[in-house]
Amino acid sequence: MEGEKIELLSAVEDHHGGVVVHVEDPIDSTLFSSQLEASINNWKQQGKKGVWIKLPIQYSNLVDPVVKAGFNYHHAELDYLMLVRWIPDTPHTLPANASHRVGVGAFVLNNNNKVLVVQEAGGKFRGTGVWKMPTGAVNEGEDLCEAAIREVREETGIETKFVEVLAFRQSHKSFFEKSDLFFVCMLQPQTFDIRNQASEIKAAKWMPVEDYAAQPFVQENELFDFIAKICFSKLDGNYTGFSNVLTCTSSGKNTYLYLNKQDASHLFASKQGQA
Repeated sequence: MEGEKIELLSAVEDHHGGVVVHVEDPIDSTLFSSQLEASINNWKQQGKKGVWIKLPIQYSNLVDPVVKAGFNYHHAELDYLMLVRWIPDTPHTLPANASHRVGVGAFVLNNNNKVLVVQEAGGKFRGTGVWKMPTGAVNEGEDLCEAAIREVREETGIETKFVEVLAFRQSHKSFFEKSDLFFVCMLQPQTFDIRNQASEIKAAKWMPVEDYAAQPFVQENELFDFIAKICFSKLDGNYTGFSNVLTCTSSGKNTYLYLNKQDASHLFASKQGQA
């Protein structure tokens, strides 16, 4: 009906002068387009900045009107798409989508100076005969130390205890054009009988650490050779990595701080004295 007032979209204010719209019920795309236009005009008058629209996958019919209203894709997850628009005629200050993927590699050494290694059934190492340390991606909401333990368990069946981060490297334009952070972690085995993951791992075994480092692939690849030398230095007692210490953030969440306990031993002594 002409002159009928259009209902505005329900939105929640964020902490940065913007609003977030959560689409929770099915709606006709034409009606949604009208509501979105009216809502944007209202947000402009209120001086709002960024407008975020979270579209569950079942409401994909709304993608077209949202894009036509000047929104851009920000990120997507398994069950939703997030779109965003900057309202003011000023350079936007919207945060970018996550830029990095995080991975871990596990250096697991037993009492016989043998390192736990695997041959992958797929990927770039398939069919190369290269024995490598267990590796994998860190899941969302998962700590580095827990991810390393999980990856070793999944690939080899070996239970481990986290010791420290030995080193990490950053690379770019790797996974879907994202940057990549890879942490080499030292773990202490708690069990020793291997049960390799048949779907991803062709074979797994305990290999003398000297044989691991002597592989042509390791020696010819500067990064892998450097990592092997760091591990040897650790075994000789000439290198200290970063141990995990459970701490608490200002918001009350538990989190791990990774630091050199050897050089920071006086800090722990002070903390214990205050307890």
